[in-house]
Amino acid sequence: MIFVTGGAGFIGANFVLDWLAANQEGVVNLDKLTYAGNLHNLSSLDGDARHVFVQGDIGDTALLGRLLAEHRPRAIVNFAAESHVDRSIHGAEDFIATNVVGTFRLLESVRGYWSALAAAEKAAFRFLHVSTDEVYGSLAPDAPAFTEDHVYEPNSPYSASKAASDHLVRAWHHTHGLPVLTTNCSNNYGPLHFPEKLIPLMIVNALAGKPLPVYGDGQQVRDWLYVSDHCGAIRRVLEAGRVGETYNVGGWNEKANLSIVHTVCDLLDELSPRADGQSYRAQITHVADRPGHDRRYAIDARKIERELGWRPAETFDSGIRKTVAWYLAHPDWVRDVQSGAYREWISAQYAQGGAA
Repeated sequence: MIFVTGGAGFIGANFVLDWLAANQEGVVNLDKLTYAGNLHNLSSLDGDARHVFVQGDIGDTALLGRLLAEHRPRAIVNFAAESHVDRSIHGAEDFIATNVVGTFRLLESVRGYWSALAAAEKAAFRFLHVSTDEVYGSLAPDAPAFTEDHVYEPNSPYSASKAASDHLVRAWHHTHGLPVLTTNCSNNYGPLHFPEKLIPLMIVNALAGKPLPVYGDGQQVRDWLYVSDHCGAIRRVLEAGRVGETYNVGGWNEKANLSIVHTVCDLLDELSPRADGQSYRAQITHVADRPGHDRRYAIDARKIERELGWRPAETFDSGIRKTVAWYLAHPDWVRDVQSGAYREWISAQYAQGGAA
């Protein structure tokens, strides 16, 4: 049994689905079900005894203690986090509560559980913390990509809270001996992505005939990683990663935001053309840039390839086509996640801002 936190969100749900498709080992899945957590993401597991879902908070130490004692997992995979930069700018407290305080309480609960294990179980146990490349800050256009040794320079409340969580994980290893692993990934995309982030927002808005808001000149560069590739990397790090090490996980796909939007529009022109024959590119609208917007991220993923033999299977062309096709095939999912709270947030945010 493994214990997954945040397993009803975008990356966490994809990980749980991929995990149970690949092997018979069960998953205890703890998720708070905030706005981005969606049990419909896991509906294909209804009735599957290998999947035990529990609604709850990683900051609830009593709940954590009970679940750890009851299910006795051999590993923790921690996806639980507030992750949207724009939301962190307008309200950072939830990010501190979950990403910093929640991670601390999870670490302490797991340390107590791990310390009481028999010697063989204790040696085999792993705590894998899933983090982001945003902790490293922003890169100049010609600067080398982020390696695992890059200095931390977070620039948003979100990235600062994730940097803090990374430091806590490191400290619990060096101080207490907890066998930890950390992964820092680039921008994920793919099925089940809540439509406030760049790619799903562009797809959903385009099909609805709405503007496609792009921050500033749209030349902010990100490295894009297909979510199933990220899940495969996490499985590999959990299986064979060196305790105490960090592994950067990237897609080797540096692209400007505006280029991403153009690609999405062109695929929609092909797969679901507008009734008036115009390109979806006509809906692109440039809006004021967000405060402190990092100009470039790029991941050097050579360490995980060299040590663990992992490399992404998807190119950006193949992954983005699969992503657009998934959203076109799942309009009910899109409709269901667009709750009143979601619509209010999008309306308030993009009256003055742009895509994530």
